[in-house]
Amino acid sequence: MNGFLPVTAEEMHERGISQPDFVYVCGDAYVDHPSFGAAIITRILEANGYSVVMLAQPDWKTDRDFTRFGRPRLGFLVSAGNIDSMVAHYTSAKKKRSDDAYSAGNKAGKRPDRAVTVYCKKIRSIYGNDVPVLIGGLEASLRRFAHYDYWDNSVHPSILLESGADLLMFGMGEHSMIEIANLLRDGVPVSEIRDVRGTCYLCDPKETPFGCAECPSFEQVRDSREAYARATRIQYDQQDEVYGKRIIQRHGSRMLVQNPPALSLTQAEFDALYELPFMRTYHPMYEAEGGVPAIKEVRFSITHNRGCFGFCNFCSIALHQGRRMTTRSEESVIKEAKYLTTLPDFKGYIHDVGGPTANFRHPSCQKQLAHGLCKGRKCLAPEPCKNLFVDHKEYLHLLRQLRALPKIKRVFIRSGIRYDYLMCDPDDEFFRELVRYHVSGQLKVAPEHCSNNVLDMMGKPHIEMYRAFQKRFYELTKSMGKEQYLVPYLMSSHPGSTLKDAITLACFLKEEGIRPEQVQDFYPTPGTISTCMFWTGLNPYTMQPVYVPRTAKEKAEQRAMLQYFKPENHELIRQALIKAGRRDLIGSGAHCLVPAGNHPAKDDRSGSQGRNRPPQKPSGRPARHKRR
Repeated sequence: MNGFLPVTAEEMHERGISQPDFVYVCGDAYVDHPSFGAAIITRILEANGYSVVMLAQPDWKTDRDFTRFGRPRLGFLVSAGNIDSMVAHYTSAKKKRSDDAYSAGNKAGKRPDRAVTVYCKKIRSIYGNDVPVLIGGLEASLRRFAHYDYWDNSVHPSILLESGADLLMFGMGEHSMIEIANLLRDGVPVSEIRDVRGTCYLCDPKETPFGCAECPSFEQVRDSREAYARATRIQYDQQDEVYGKRIIQRHGSRMLVQNPPALSLTQAEFDALYELPFMRTYHPMYEAEGGVPAIKEVRFSITHNRGCFGFCNFCSIALHQGRRMTTRSEESVIKEAKYLTTLPDFKGYIHDVGGPTANFRHPSCQKQLAHGLCKGRKCLAPEPCKNLFVDHKEYLHLLRQLRALPKIKRVFIRSGIRYDYLMCDPDDEFFRELVRYHVSGQLKVAPEHCSNNVLDMMGKPHIEMYRAFQKRFYELTKSMGKEQYLVPYLMSSHPGSTLKDAITLACFLKEEGIRPEQVQDFYPTPGTISTCMFWTGLNPYTMQPVYVPRTAKEKAEQRAMLQYFKPENHELIRQALIKAGRRDLIGSGAHCLVPAGNHPAKDDRSGSQGRNRPPQKPSGRPARHKRR
């Protein structure tokens, strides 16, 4: 018998379990590693005395898999997996992906679209309404309110209503899960579980609790983009574990109630989580298919923090993990590193010591510990807050201890750093050691754009900060005799980005000698502020109009600008430059983006289109960044 949770009825019976407490239904292949939410929730339940079985990627077209373990004693737990199933299946151009890193053999098609809803409806069709069904994970968490669905191009109600589940756990669910499990164990009906932090439920409007922040209803946000924008701000403003109120949103004859966010793990709890007996790899049943690719990036990586006060508008972390930082102790991290060195396939390299943002290891300021994070304000953008606490000493000390361990050759930082936070540190000791020891030839950073107008819409620092960071990085690299490079993440077609902004970015890239091989089209995923702007054309914090590039042609133009150097993009770029009145950037001059064509197109105002070709469609899979 292996150390994984049971995946068959035979394995369940071998452990002496006749009826499991919980059946965990997951849209990902079964990987028992703390980077996977399913592994954390199942292991923490097991540690608290509950029996759990794993139903990974069940066949949703038949009943067979869903009856494998029978009816659980306490309930079904349902998650789409580590990422939203629609993001897993479709590119930002809504094209079907041909691969899936969270499935064995990298094969797509092993989970349904909208997996949480499909799985829940299948469970209900078999077991009826008398079995508790609890949903969680990223897909459920970010769809907990009425939300814009990019793939349908319409506003959907809460996933709790669509799926028919009893209870939704949002955010990091360790505290919520154990509290709910204990209540169910003690005989409390799931319909009476109403006060657990980090959960949402539906009730009769007459039973709505007092003192709530009320969002415009589903019907209002479906029919009014202004109401949608107002609802988004309310949801974000109350997403704080210190001052956050309950939020309510009417859905027809039902009221959706979101309780305040769960309290963050203490450092002792965070450490204890990593003491659980994770197998740290995929289940051996996937070996014949070549394993599960998603494990490769994290197998020899270490998570030392959670949360992110960087709060980029296109990122879902603020609404899911939250902006409050939680960190593991140095002792816990070092213990994990020592364990990694004992694994037979360890080659001496720790691939990452990070989290959502690697170099955050403290609260953003002392005020937020007692009063919460500021509503409607960012700690770092457009400029760093004067109350920002910046100190890399503890993180640097941790990295030094890891580097000194036997059997460790190198320790890299690959999960991304906030260069603006780094530049606020008056002590450049961490910066120096970052360059000297922790860059594996390339350091990935995320300026995203160079137009300050677009950066404001993204919630990112202005480009001057990136220029200063870039200058210092290359100064240090040169002084140390190294050949290392920055790899900037860039995004096209974000709300606020006009064709003029895209041209400005192309000129910036040429000036800096940057030739990105992959660029990211803005992807309107559920729950983010940027997605709200995309759908409504409004900034939810100012209610001012925001320009949104919507047509396929305009998106293709903006994407092509970021790769102006590719010959297949030249004709499309020439057309766009002429349309924008920037013929000066066409030709053989050092400042030009593209050469003149054999048959240059005439200005649109002349009434002739010349020999224009249709715009090139975005090709290939967009670069994936875990924060997006």
